[in-house]
Amino acid sequence: MANFSKSSVPRFSVEVYQNAYLPEGGYEMNAIVTVTATGGGTTGGAPLPAAPARHPPHQRVPAHPPHQRVPAHPVPHQRVPAHDDRAHGGPATPGGPAHDRPATPGEGGAPYGGATAASGPGTAAVVLMVDCSGSMEYPPTKMRHARDATAAALDTLRDGVCFAVVAGTHVAREVYPGGGRLAVAGPGTRAEAKEALRHLTPGGGTAIGTWLRLAERLLAASGAAIRHGVLLTDGRNEHEAPDDLRAALKTCAGRFTCDARGVGTDWEVKEVTGIASALLGTADIVADPAGLAADFTRMMEHAMGKAVPDVALRLWTPVGAEVAFLRQVAPSVEDLTGRRTEAGPRAGDYPTGSWGDESRDYHLRVRVPPAGLGREMLAARVSLVRPDPAGGQLRTLAQGLVRAVWTADTAASAPIHPQVAHYTGQAELAQAIQQGLQARKSGDLYGATARLGRAVQLAAASGNTDTAKLLSKVVDVVDAAAGTVRLKAKVADADEMTLETRSTKTVRVNRTHLKKP
Repeated sequence: MANFSKSSVPRFSVEVYQNAYLPEGGYEMNAIVTVTATGGGTTGGAPLPAAPARHPPHQRVPAHPPHQRVPAHPVPHQRVPAHDDRAHGGPATPGGPAHDRPATPGEGGAPYGGATAASGPGTAAVVLMVDCSGSMEYPPTKMRHARDATAAALDTLRDGVCFAVVAGTHVAREVYPGGGRLAVAGPGTRAEAKEALRHLTPGGGTAIGTWLRLAERLLAASGAAIRHGVLLTDGRNEHEAPDDLRAALKTCAGRFTCDARGVGTDWEVKEVTGIASALLGTADIVADPAGLAADFTRMMEHAMGKAVPDVALRLWTPVGAEVAFLRQVAPSVEDLTGRRTEAGPRAGDYPTGSWGDESRDYHLRVRVPPAGLGREMLAARVSLVRPDPAGGQLRTLAQGLVRAVWTADTAASAPIHPQVAHYTGQAELAQAIQQGLQARKSGDLYGATARLGRAVQLAAASGNTDTAKLLSKVVDVVDAAAGTVRLKAKVADADEMTLETRSTKTVRVNRTHLKKP
C-alpha cells in the first residue's frame, strides 16, 4: 500500500510573471500567475519547480496612490514578487492584504494551520462510482477489469479515509457499505468491500446524473474536509436527458471534486471531460480495460495527496479595471472566467478545488483605464484563499500583484513576456485540436487539415512532445515547423478519442532563462 507519511502542513506561494509595461493608451495587461503548494501531500508524480527566493511575508510598506512615477529605465521582463513595495497602490480593501500585522498561518507562504486530509481519520472521503450498465458485459473481461481496478483503488486508500462504492446503471445503487453510510478504510473494511465487488454484474442503462447525486449525498454526510469522487463509464449517458446531467453537475459543483475515466471507445468524450471540468477533476481514456487497475492506482494516489480543500483564487481590481478572463493553463487548460462568484467590492473568487504538493499556472488578463506616461498602477491583486475550518473568516494563503506601467520606451512595452506567449500558444493548440477533430467528424477535410496542421506546428514550437505523438496518429506530418500535414485515411477510434481527451494537457515553459528582478 502507498505510504503517505509526510508533513501535513502545506505552504503556498504565488508568483506573477508579466511584462508590466504598456505603451501610451495601452489598457490590456497579461500575466501568468503560478501557484505552488509544498509540504502537504504528494505530487501524484508531477514535478514541482524549484522554490524561488522569497521576501518576508508581510513587511511594512509606504502607501502609494494608484498612479505613481516610476524609474526612467524600466526592465521589460520581470517576475513581480508577492510583496513588492513598488506595486502596492491604494488602501487595504476587501480581498486585499493588510501590511501592518503579522502573517496568519498559511498567509504569505506561512504554514497553513487548518485541518488537512493527512491529519487524521475522517478528514477525507472518497466515493467510487462503477459503471455496471449492460454494455460492460462486452467484452466479457471488461467488468472483471473494472472490479479489479476498484479493488486496486481500495488498496491505495489511506487508513482512516471514509469511502463507499456505488454501482451505476440507469439508477445508482450503494454496493458498500450501504445504508447511506461510508466505511472507514482499514484491513477489515477493504476486505469486505472487495467481497462486495465480486457480486457486481452488468445490466441496465446509463444515467450518470443519478450516480453523481448519490455520491454527493454520501460525501456530504461524511463531514470530511476533502471530498472526492471517482467515476468510471464505458458508454453514453443515454438514459437521462442532458439537462438532468447538467442539473446534477450544478448541484455537485463545489461539493466534491471528481476524476472521470472512459473505458473502451463507446463513450462520449465531451460527457466525460465535461464531468471532470465541472467538478475540478481530471479526465482520461483507458482504451484497453486491462489498463484500468494501474490507472486507478495512480488516480487514487493523486487523490490521497490532496491536503487543503476548497481553495479559491481571489482577484481584486481597482476602480475602472476589470478581469477579461482567467484560465488555468497548466497542467491543463481550463477556463475559469464564468465561475466567478462575487467576494466584496471589486473582488471575485474563482474555484480551484483541493491541493496537495503541486504547482499550477493561470493566465490572467486585466483591462485597466489608460494613464499618462510614467505612471504606475496596481492592476490586480491575486490572493489564494480558503474557508477557515473553525468557521471564522477566510484565510489568505498567499498573494501576488499585477502591475501596469505606461512608458514611451517601445523596447520595454512591445515584447510579450515568454510565459504569456507560451501559454497563449498552448491554449490555441488545445482549440486547434478540438476544432480539427470536429471538422474531420463533420466531413470538412480541408478545415480539418488546416486546424490539425496548425496544432502540429504549435506542438512542435512549444516542445509539447506528448501531444505531437498523439497528433501523428491522426495525421501524417510532412513539415512540423510549417504545419504541413495530410489526414490519415484510417484512424483508430482509440487514437482519435485519446487525442481529443488529452487535447487540453499542456507543457510548462522553461523558466531558467527568465530574468529576475
